[in-house]
Amino acid sequence: MGSDGSKRSVAPRTLSVRKFAESRAAEVENLHSVVANRLSNDFRSRRNKRRRTTAHDNQLANRRHKKKQKDSQVAGADPNPTPPGKVPRRVRCRNELKQNPESGFCTSGDGTSRLRTHVWYAKRFTMTKLWGFYLPLGLLGRGRGSRALLKRYKQGVVIHDASYHFAVQLEGPEDSLISVLDRVLVPSPSAHPMDMSQSILSGVTYGRAMLHHVQTPLSKPIAPVMYMWRHLDQHNTGKVQQDCALNGEGAPENIDGSVPLRRLWVWVHVSGFTEGYDALKCACQKEMDELGSLIRCSSLEGHLTKLEVMGSGAFKLLQKILHPIKHVLERPFQLKKHSSVEASKDKKKMEYDLLHNEDGFPSRAILSLMVKDPREYKDEEAVNDSKIIAVSTVDGVLSHATEKQPSMTQPLDKGGGLLLLSQAHHGLWDAASGIRTPIEENVLHMERHKKRMDFLCLDNYNSGMSNSLHRSQSSRSCPLMLLRNGSADDRLKGWSIILPLSWVKAFWIPLISKGAHAIGLREKHWIANNAYLPYFPWDYPDCNAYTSLMAIEAAASHSKAERHPPAVRALKVPIPPPWSAICPFDKAYTAGVDTLISSERRTSSSSAPSSLTNSSSGVTSSRLQDHTCGFRGSVVRTNKELTCFLEDNYGGHSFLFPHKMASDKSFLKALKDKSNVGGLANGSSRIMARHDLGFLRVILHALKEGFFEEGAIVCAPRFTDISSRALRLEDNEIGLQMPQSAAASYFKEVCPGEWEIQVPEDPIAKESHRWPIGFVTTGFVRGSEKPTAEAFCEVNYLAHLREEQWTEMSVERRKREIYVLVRNMRSSAYRLALATIVLEQREDDLEFM
Repeated sequence: MGSDGSKRSVAPRTLSVRKFAESRAAEVENLHSVVANRLSNDFRSRRNKRRRTTAHDNQLANRRHKKKQKDSQVAGADPNPTPPGKVPRRVRCRNELKQNPESGFCTSGDGTSRLRTHVWYAKRFTMTKLWGFYLPLGLLGRGRGSRALLKRYKQGVVIHDASYHFAVQLEGPEDSLISVLDRVLVPSPSAHPMDMSQSILSGVTYGRAMLHHVQTPLSKPIAPVMYMWRHLDQHNTGKVQQDCALNGEGAPENIDGSVPLRRLWVWVHVSGFTEGYDALKCACQKEMDELGSLIRCSSLEGHLTKLEVMGSGAFKLLQKILHPIKHVLERPFQLKKHSSVEASKDKKKMEYDLLHNEDGFPSRAILSLMVKDPREYKDEEAVNDSKIIAVSTVDGVLSHATEKQPSMTQPLDKGGGLLLLSQAHHGLWDAASGIRTPIEENVLHMERHKKRMDFLCLDNYNSGMSNSLHRSQSSRSCPLMLLRNGSADDRLKGWSIILPLSWVKAFWIPLISKGAHAIGLREKHWIANNAYLPYFPWDYPDCNAYTSLMAIEAAASHSKAERHPPAVRALKVPIPPPWSAICPFDKAYTAGVDTLISSERRTSSSSAPSSLTNSSSGVTSSRLQDHTCGFRGSVVRTNKELTCFLEDNYGGHSFLFPHKMASDKSFLKALKDKSNVGGLANGSSRIMARHDLGFLRVILHALKEGFFEEGAIVCAPRFTDISSRALRLEDNEIGLQMPQSAAASYFKEVCPGEWEIQVPEDPIAKESHRWPIGFVTTGFVRGSEKPTAEAFCEVNYLAHLREEQWTEMSVERRKREIYVLVRNMRSSAYRLALATIVLEQREDDLEFM
């Protein structure tokens, strides 16, 4: 068809197949002859290549359906028994989950919330009801597959929908917000070093801490939280001031004229959200009552969500999915003051080095972006689009840049860093006021179809303005935040994507189609164990969320046991572990184990149930004093808390070394000290009489063999258990074991949910009894290269064991780790293990998953 160049040629809508075949007859005959020669004129389909089509038909079911329909018609009944207007439940649920409102979760009939990715997960995963949500527990099957998952995490990408994490937003003067955080967070933000505190306060990085109740410093913890400040610039401070003016609220200013109003988010897990939200509101109310400041505390539940992308290829996957809008990334990086030629070289070198380098982003970095809708982005457009570059200035402030840099004369903040003026930053922080939803799938399909028809020069009869109204209410760009989890030295590698809840589906399918492998709660627990990180709430025994979770697991275990006959039921074990069975160290080693046990029995059999202390020996019973809270004591998670604990108990002379002491050669000096070889240095007498218990998180490695399960008992070994290990290995003898009857009666349930430890009367069984010092909260993961277990052990017992082992061993045989014995609840064999104290390896133990 000809064209004069002014008008575009358009092919007809309908084509004549007969004329098309006649014009191509010669070509078709040539192709037929080639195919006939290859098949030797045998055009019959092979039997192994045939597919079952119409022959595979459930004729019996169809016959029954037709018979029922015929009988109903003969009887005069309505062939459609569904009342008019009544939609089947399956159709109603699917229609509800297809909807994409701006905020809120879909709920089932009993009020249980569903994730936006519920339909995708429910088809492939085992779903469980926890904390008011239907959550993906793991892949369908028996709960195996950890080896393949860890391999995929090491070499690929895994993704998890963490929409069950909610944010609490605090608004008010900066000093008042810091004071509120100091009331409820441990460690408090003001306790951080100056550079770290300034980085968190400026919104460049986020912080982690434990959320406590507004009480004394020893108040019960609620949950680990992540808090992040909104970046401070003229735009958002002016907007906050304008909002306060509209509400009739004052906006106080500092003496220097700066506006101190700030905004921050505190992210809490759903299992501790209600308790944490109440604690934050209580802290805000006390701050307003004392100082008269105006602080607003609101929940962002149902407005924001979080996707966790983990693995070695997480950053590359984000580069494929996220395509920033150029005009939003306004701030280039800051160059040093030298000549223009050197500056140009440094600029090109920095761009080249940081373009594909994930290590250029510091740990806990926050990146705010406005990105295009990943569903309608074409791969061929990536050549002309900008890419994310992370630039660290002298002061550690992050900025974003594109390959085509704008003018180098941009305003800087007072500290010499770069001001990030981003629409994405403002849009996401204003998510509570509403963010435009993404375009629906059917609209995108119609647009793709129209493009194909235009490419083929065919007219499209369905084109029109039917979707113009919907397009005006939707958006093609989404504001989001990227949070860097871990660093190059950590075993955890990944990013968290914070985005509006209505955009989860728009990002989920592209991430899956680009190679990410979805995981559930079980698989995420495996990854946390592989990265040596605690997993909330399983590894937080001092929180109420752990107690509630263990109550659910105990009920499920009891229900499972009830379905078996009594003769074949497994041994009943305490769930959760009886933390009350661990008695204070000073009582156990001052009175002796035998005196302690006899004192406990006299106390338990006494006529006065409220007397929990034997007046003659002064020994406190290890029975649970308050069965509503299964954990007694506190968990030490920072070096400052550990140092204070050791000062109170040991006066500064202890065989436990916080990270700061371990890094300044005090640890190596004590490890190689030969003065204590040959006998104990009377370490027990240096311990002051204190009744409180302190626990440390330790990493357990099996010394030779053994598989440590969740709930296993960590016991204090005698030195003969360690020294005789080599002889047992040479003679192929079995290690330390206790009789099976003693293992079955090691813990006795005195009432529902309350257990106490029992020491056997038999001398042989009593000789093999070892006193518990802690319990395993996360067991070994099958398939891991170096299987490890996470446990919590009492501080004083660990100090005593290290002192005993170092004084009895030669310098060459000493280790940094501490020898302990581990026994599974239903086993009678003790396994020797090495316990590594986490706080001796890190400054704090606040990272979590």
